[in-house]
Amino acid sequence: MKNDLLIRAARGERTERTPVWMMRQAGRYLPDYRAIRKDIDFLTLCKTVDLAVEVSLQPYRILGVDAVIMFSDILIPVEAMGQEVQLTEKKGPELPHPIRTREQVDKLIVPDPTAQTGFVMEIIKTLRRELDGAVPLIGFAGAPWTLAAYMIEGGGSKNYAEVKRMMFSEPRTFHALLDKIADTVILYLNAQIESGAQVVQLFDSWAGELSPRDYETFALPYEQKIFESINRAAAPAIMYINGSGTFLEQMARCGADVLSLDWRVNLQAARARVGDGFTLQGNLDPCVLLSTPEIINEKAQALLKEGGGHRHILNLGHGILPMTPVENAQAFINAAKQPGA
Repeated sequence: MKNDLLIRAARGERTERTPVWMMRQAGRYLPDYRAIRKDIDFLTLCKTVDLAVEVSLQPYRILGVDAVIMFSDILIPVEAMGQEVQLTEKKGPELPHPIRTREQVDKLIVPDPTAQTGFVMEIIKTLRRELDGAVPLIGFAGAPWTLAAYMIEGGGSKNYAEVKRMMFSEPRTFHALLDKIADTVILYLNAQIESGAQVVQLFDSWAGELSPRDYETFALPYEQKIFESINRAAAPAIMYINGSGTFLEQMARCGADVLSLDWRVNLQAARARVGDGFTLQGNLDPCVLLSTPEIINEKAQALLKEGGGHRHILNLGHGILPMTPVENAQAFINAAKQPGA
């Protein structure tokens, strides 16, 4: 590869500099993305191979990021399992028939990733051809607890009352759902790797809403099952949780090569807590990108220093915000490429 910094950093190897990319880097902050989106709805964009490939490549062409992440959504396999999913960027995901009973859980299928989500695999194959070894390609999926939260709540949530109600009052039904999601995600990620994904990231974005004890019971075992069952020899794995600071040591047992952290955790403190056996990813507050290029560079340089120049991938602590000026996103990427950074 022409630029394999991300892969080497993820595997714990020495790199000439710290690699950099951004979660949600293909999206609404880019005018080029908005120009495509004005004529097509979000879910259709996810399923239209040539357009999904184009928006995946935009951050690489415009900003020079060190990796391309395929454009998709974590709820794509949920739809393949048999639950209706409606995706709009303004309202967010809506699942009009939320899962509330064991009967509904039993009706869900573990889909064949090629038969039911073949467009995702075609996006990956096409991206690999287009990139031609320029930078690594990242595939991804949602983790069972987070996907279950969407499936039970029927969309996003402020207090996760419905998913926790089932979790506490009907644990057998909840575990059955989690297990079925885990089996789906394993097949889905392995199909992505076979199609050409060189790194995979698992998003358990909302597991930070759990207490350490509940994370241990309802999220961690399924993360572990996934990482034990995917082809890690072909693609190193990243684990992201928003709000993991309360159980970082437990998260470190998930089995991933890279722990992706939100901005609430100091990287040096995180390293002390989890040890030197992991690469850490992150973790600038996305709101910093709403300031000025000078401030962004200053904050990014501080993060690079905290990261120690080894086993660190510079990223945000959550996805980039839609109102972020492109020049500010550029300043963040450039920060990692400065001499001595």
